[in-house]
Amino acid sequence: MNIDERITKFIRKHHVLTLATVGRDNLPYVANCFYAYDAKRGKIVFTSDLSTRHGSEMASQPRVALSIVRETRIVGCVEGIQIEGIAERGTEEARKEYIKRFPYAAVAPLTLWEVTPTMLKLTDNKLGFGKKLIWQSEE
Repeated sequence: MNIDERITKFIRKHHVLTLATVGRDNLPYVANCFYAYDAKRGKIVFTSDLSTRHGSEMASQPRVALSIVRETRIVGCVEGIQIEGIAERGTEEARKEYIKRFPYAAVAPLTLWEVTPTMLKLTDNKLGFGKKLIWQSEE
């Protein structure tokens, strides 16, 4: 993965994402989740129980979309990223990254997920109004 450092820096700087899933009935759904970024493996890690709507939807349809945004009213400071990717159950490496970011989670039962991005699009108005940095997977 040869991702622009400005994209990975933005992902590392934040800790809440919005996850979009689609169910069997073809209806979209969103949920907010705390996340950790595994920069070494290029994966975004979060926890969501299989009993939740978004957890069960990811289990049956792993293609997801994520959004991370800096909340601001200053137009020149607008930053946000849209991500498309594939969700799968988290590995032991994912657990280590998540607990490193959220140590209190070490005592909780965790159903971890990791998203492998297939597309990243960062909007950063500090680089110029509406400036976009886009990364697309070659796979």
